[in-house]
Amino acid sequence: MVKKYLQLNDVNCYKRAFALSNYVWDIVVKWDYFTKNTVGMQFATAIDSISANIAEGFGRYGKKDKVKFYYYSSGSAKEGLDWNEKGRIRKLLTREQYKNIFRELQELPKEINQLIKFTNIKLKE
Repeated sequence: MVKKYLQLNDVNCYKRAFALSNYVWDIVVKWDYFTKNTVGMQFATAIDSISANIAEGFGRYGKKDKVKFYYYSSGSAKEGLDWNEKGRIRKLLTREQYKNIFRELQELPKEINQLIKFTNIKLKE
């Protein structure tokens, strides 16, 4: 029997965060220069960093190192909530865009915490 190893694309929170990053990118890229240069770049960077930190943590060898990057990812999700609120208040997002992003940013930390729990249980060091 061949042992199957967990791959990054098997991790649901990674797939979810990656999809969200492309969703936000498609919105921000259409904004005018000032808006992109102020809110847009930081919003997109925060959202991009959710999946990027999950990927980096996944690629690390030690449990502590992995978990550290997963926590960074969770922090980026919280930062994304701030930028999403600014986007709503400044009327940069439609009601639907705001709700979609908000919903994903509410679920992602829960899924990231599950990944942290899984990592802590399955890895020895």
